Amino acid sequence: MSTFSGLSTALSSLIAQRQALEISGQNLANINTPGYTRQRLEMQSVSAGQGATMFSQGNGIGNGVQGVSVARLGDIFMDARVRTTSSSAAYLAARTDAYKRLESTIAEPGSNGVSADLDKLWASWSDVVNSPTSDAVGAVLLENASGVQRSIATGYSAVVTQWDQTRTKAQSLVSDVNSAAASVALLNDQIQQITVSGGNANELIDQRNVLTTALSSLAGATVRLQPNGTADVNIGGNPLVTGSTANKIKLVGSQEMVGASGNEVRVEWDRVPAGTPAPLEGGQLAGVLSVLAPADGGAGGLLAESAESYNALATKLATSVNALHSAGADRAGTTGVDFYSLPTDGSPAALGLRVAITSPDKIAVRNPANGANDTSVADAIGQLGASKDGPDSVWSTFVVSTGVKAKSALQSATVAESARVTAEGLQLAQTSVDQDEESVNMLSFQRAYQGAARVMTAVDEMLDQLINRTGVVGR
Repeated sequence: MSTFSGLSTALSSLIAQRQALEISGQNLANINTPGYTRQRLEMQSVSAGQGATMFSQGNGIGNGVQGVSVARLGDIFMDARVRTTSSSAAYLAARTDAYKRLESTIAEPGSNGVSADLDKLWASWSDVVNSPTSDAVGAVLLENASGVQRSIATGYSAVVTQWDQTRTKAQSLVSDVNSAAASVALLNDQIQQITVSGGNANELIDQRNVLTTALSSLAGATVRLQPNGTADVNIGGNPLVTGSTANKIKLVGSQEMVGASGNEVRVEWDRVPAGTPAPLEGGQLAGVLSVLAPADGGAGGLLAESAESYNALATKLATSVNALHSAGADRAGTTGVDFYSLPTDGSPAALGLRVAITSPDKIAVRNPANGANDTSVADAIGQLGASKDGPDSVWSTFVVSTGVKAKSALQSATVAESARVTAEGLQLAQTSVDQDEESVNMLSFQRAYQGAARVMTAVDEMLDQLINRTGVVGR
């Protein structure tokens, strides 16, 4: 047996155990670092004869240990599951947030909703039936009629404001996607260079995983790992990042909700030829775009459909009241006067609805054929609130439909978020640093290091005996 082989074996152990100890220290140092994946030194025994020299010949029992590589203890399948669930959860969360804000502006049920103002309007018409010649009662009626008009206009304006702010948010999300894609491309280049040179790029891979997960949440991105260490990122089956090259997307389409039909807000590739669509299969951006979609007979964007519902209510209110009011006569016997007016310039009915008369004397109360004391017209208008196809029914249908859709969206978002949290929990269980485990590992590596050092000490004593004491024995 070669004495120098013993030194070589002990030295290899010292080096390997020190490397393993440093990696455990790195893990503990990053125990609270978001996205960090714990690492381990992969050790391999050195076979007999490997690395033998003229001074250190193999002894048939191996030549120690060596660190082969530093492994990331992650799982690509768990990473993919987190990205998939994040995409779905972000899409549904975006729609749920839009529904929540829309419901807050509708304010139903409550004293500040349109329903309460409609009730006041119909009650005012009933008061006119009881006091047809009272200017005070007539003035209250006109004020309540204006109150309904203002509530409808306010609700419509709130929807327009939400649409404008949502479009601004979509533009911000597009910028976030482009920025993250550029960062992934840069990391791909750095990781490839380090990998080719035989270095360790685990920390850069962790940073890239955080960005690709963010891209999945933003735009439903999918990731494909390449043998050279890079990661290709696709959205809608088209490359967003390929190696060190990042493509950009842009937001195009209408700047206003009114007139958005035919020019819907959408995402396209920012390249030649222009106009190439960039379809999204999930993510927050896709959810926001679905909210911004134009009205399409109940299957379009929720904001545009809500605006159409406000217009439908305004139109129904005006036509229903006018149909009865124009057939009646006011105090002077004048007939054919509309109570409400609608815009004729193509502007939204919800914003253009106005009370057409300004004086209580112009309120039509009676049927001209029934005498001066008749109040049948006012009574008929007051009964519109209970009509099955009246304004209240139109509004109630919209409110109930919105509530049902909002609840369904919330339930779907809750389930999707639960799936995302579960996937993330499984991922963290695999990748996160366990302080107790690392402490035990450090103790194990330390003891192994001490053992290797003791071997070197023993061999050193043997060499001292061999070199300095040979020939001295017996003197």
